[in-house]
Amino acid sequence: MKISLKTRLQEGKPLLGTLVSLPSPEIAEILAEAGFEWLFIDMEHGLLSHADTQRIIQAAGPACPCLVRVPANDPLSISKALDTGADGLIFPHTNNEEEAMASVRAAKYPPLGTRSIGIARAQGYGARVGESLERANAETVLVAQAEHIEAAKDIEMIVSVPGIDAVFIGPYDLSASLDKAGRFDDEEVRGAIDIIREACAAAGRPAGIMARNAEAARRSLEEGFRLVCVGAETMLLGDAARQILNSIKRG
Repeated sequence: MKISLKTRLQEGKPLLGTLVSLPSPEIAEILAEAGFEWLFIDMEHGLLSHADTQRIIQAAGPACPCLVRVPANDPLSISKALDTGADGLIFPHTNNEEEAMASVRAAKYPPLGTRSIGIARAQGYGARVGESLERANAETVLVAQAEHIEAAKDIEMIVSVPGIDAVFIGPYDLSASLDKAGRFDDEEVRGAIDIIREACAAAGRPAGIMARNAEAARRSLEEGFRLVCVGAETMLLGDAARQILNSIKRG
């Protein structure tokens, strides 16, 4: 029996994933076979249509759950992303309580929200509509992405929103919002990250973060992050290629 992503998060075990931005089901399948425990499917910055996203989720399979970052936190984008059968959503640029509440409402079926009922993969193409409504409201993971200093200032209210299951920190945009783009070890940037992480811990919500490489991922796990995204498929491919070429040239 498949263990839901929500259950895995509630158990508190660390989950390692990577970001997918290219429309290739085969890449997703390879990453799942490699042992990644979740995939960050990026519809905000990636080259992905809803059809691409659905096929990536199908290729990853039930053992590797997928969180889809929607291109915008509007009801249509949220509904269509969930209809692909995603295990959950990441809401980009969630800066305050009101935005978090609006995203949750759009992602939940009535009476908990306003999500429209479709006949798509998530509903068994019509065969499991009733069952899918109940399961979706209970099991779909909803993640607020904190990637601006305004989110850090309102983080205690964001994590208190019913339906928000976790918070994922975007360190690139967060550092940029402080005019310190890419300076992740800067005292002010680290302070903002710590504020978010500590608020999540106090509220009993798992915190996640983007990590550039294995070293950064290990450090994030040691700091208590439980939903860690290590790079992206493009970065993994580029890094592996450079390592091979450099090794050959040194030899």
